[in-house]
Amino acid sequence: MHLVEELMQKKVFTVEPDDLVDRVFFLIHYERIRHLPVVEDGRVVGIVSDRDLYKALGPRHRPRSVVQQKEGSELYVVPRKVKTIMHRGVETITANSRASKAASIMAEKRIGALPVVNEENKLIGIITGTDILKTFSKLEKRLEKLEKGNAPAQKELKQAAS
Repeated sequence: MHLVEELMQKKVFTVEPDDLVDRVFFLIHYERIRHLPVVEDGRVVGIVSDRDLYKALGPRHRPRSVVQQKEGSELYVVPRKVKTIMHRGVETITANSRASKAASIMAEKRIGALPVVNEENKLIGIITGTDILKTFSKLEKRLEKLEKGNAPAQKELKQAAS
């Protein structure tokens, strides 16, 4: 049995509702992440995904603000705020929940990440589908070794299960 706290990412990039969408763009592209919890006073109030960003930047929503750069290039500025593209009523989970519960919620709700919160709804981490898939893959490899009668793998599997 794995707990969420064993799999979650503790370093979490966040945005606030009044931040500009440009900040979301920067974080998603330069930090190579796909989900950004939206927080106010440390509490989770929403989430923005890379898909939400792409919808906001799509052809129908071409930015109207252009800033000329010194070297002649143009920088498009999106004057929208995060609160206009974020999902409210975001699903969350606690650190002491089972990872299988997180996986079930993500599969059922068709979402790729769950912010991990404490009792006061303060953000303490995030668990993604990728985190769960990595653990599943490790467990499957251990099971394959076990099926081949590998005694060290049996011991390792027992330790992982406890």
